[in-house]
Amino acid sequence: MLEAIKVTEHLHWAEKDMAKKYVLSVMEKPISPGQVYVEHWPSSVLKNTFSRSSVFPQKEEEREGKRLKHSPYRQFKRAQRIVSTPTTHKDMQPLVLIRSGNQGHGEICQSQLFHCFWPGNNITIIGSPVGMSPRPGSQLYRASQPRVRLPQLPKGRRDGENSMKKLCILTAIKPSNVESEKSKFFMSDFTYNPQFEYSNPASPQVLEKHSKASDRFLTQAVRIMELALRKYGNYEKFERATGGSLLTKSRIWSHVKKYMEKEGCVGEIVVHLTEDLLSRASMTVVNGRPTLTVNISMAREQWLEGLLRHEIGTHYFRSINNTQQPWSSGAERKKLGLKPVNPTEEGLASINSVLFRRDPRLWRAALLYYTVHQAAHMSFTQLFHELARFVHDPGTRWEYCVRAKRGQTDTSKPGCFNKDQVYLDGVLKILRHREKIDFQLLTALGK
Repeated sequence: MLEAIKVTEHLHWAEKDMAKKYVLSVMEKPISPGQVYVEHWPSSVLKNTFSRSSVFPQKEEEREGKRLKHSPYRQFKRAQRIVSTPTTHKDMQPLVLIRSGNQGHGEICQSQLFHCFWPGNNITIIGSPVGMSPRPGSQLYRASQPRVRLPQLPKGRRDGENSMKKLCILTAIKPSNVESEKSKFFMSDFTYNPQFEYSNPASPQVLEKHSKASDRFLTQAVRIMELALRKYGNYEKFERATGGSLLTKSRIWSHVKKYMEKEGCVGEIVVHLTEDLLSRASMTVVNGRPTLTVNISMAREQWLEGLLRHEIGTHYFRSINNTQQPWSSGAERKKLGLKPVNPTEEGLASINSVLFRRDPRLWRAALLYYTVHQAAHMSFTQLFHELARFVHDPGTRWEYCVRAKRGQTDTSKPGCFNKDQVYLDGVLKILRHREKIDFQLLTALGK
């Protein structure tokens, strides 16, 4: 990875898996599995935590100095199981891994999977330990505490101005006629610019917000891919060499189950397998429940655990920890002056995706960044031929082009959906500040 991203220092990383949720004791150290309530944290301590620029990379230039408001402490009871909801999609196959006992989120459809108020002076942080033995008496203390109940989100939220249900942006910009346009494109010998249609199109204002591509890390993106090309020849060879073979459905189920058991979150997430997904996986909320969707056409043997570290180990756990904090709602985040979770969260998730690979290169993050930048200045067909520099397979190039052009109707015009630049952006910013970031605290506080 260092060679690919050209970091001038040796990459120092803690000798423990950071793609987990954590429990902090009053001494701010991880302890035994389960959940712990960090009681009576003074507001002054919490305020100091907010203003530590060494913890959060997005605060390097601007520190937060707003005080938290106090209100009575309250707790939620733990729901012992989550049940599957029926689905009519022919490709969707639900898996719900049920468990009881102590509680343990590609793309994420909502920046916060769960929204629930947790007012008060006390902080609850849920999680697992990292290589430390239990403190004496801690199990008895935890056993006397009520379980924390996973909050359920409403199926839809309403806009106060037009009373229209807000749709997930990633759902709104997904073309409904991808397969028919793909056939036309391939039959035209790659000269036809697809005309995409949308079942519930996003508003022009939303599309405009995501239409600006950045060139800040373009040089780094190209450099990463060029170095990978020297070693592997093309992206397809890179996939086979580092990702291994594609997995069957049964093996995917097995890997997911083992990962959830290891992380202590069995029964908390509904899992679907499908081929109808533009990304490798996504973590969304369906009927108020966290739902992981895995694209079986991209699930490779050596990459699947990294995918789970990305979606569950980063997105899901960060969101769960966030629900226990006073800043869990968008309104409270705004009051406290907290910045958006991205690019930090997607950057951390992307690092967790590749960190434990034999050759942890950032080729995919770099390719996504580069594709979006080029899409902003090219038509679909021009972009397709441009990507041949790095990707030989026409089917793979089609997928990257669709991701960059989604949201557009007439793809003969320049334009892009810029979300895919957030991965490399976040990775490089985190690596730049890696010596200053407290990764454990960053995850545990859910910020």
